[in-house]
Amino acid sequence: MDAAVQAWLISQLGPKTDLVDLTARYTRLGTARATALEVVRERLAALRAQPSTVNVSSVVSVSYTENIKAYERQIALLVSGEPPAPDDPADQDGDTGDGFGLVYLVERPRR
Repeated sequence: MDAAVQAWLISQLGPKTDLVDLTARYTRLGTARATALEVVRERLAALRAQPSTVNVSSVVSVSYTENIKAYERQIALLVSGEPPAPDDPADQDGDTGDGFGLVYLVERPRR
């Protein structure tokens, strides 16, 4: 894992993420995106295993539903390819977006 991949993973998972664990996961999975998805899905599973709300009458009320929704949104973004990871494969078509396209104008038949 190079410095760019490590920085990207830290930006996605937070600065208190264990780097030894990240390196082991990255070595096993092969890509930063797969590593981030595995960690976030594991965190989501841990949250879902707990009660989502805790209420103690007139003392405290705690809800984790927004945290669960935030993890679900982060997973959806990672699956869709956002934000791009440093080790994501290039476009299969070779289209890097810095070229130009061609538009062919064809005469329509008259009625």
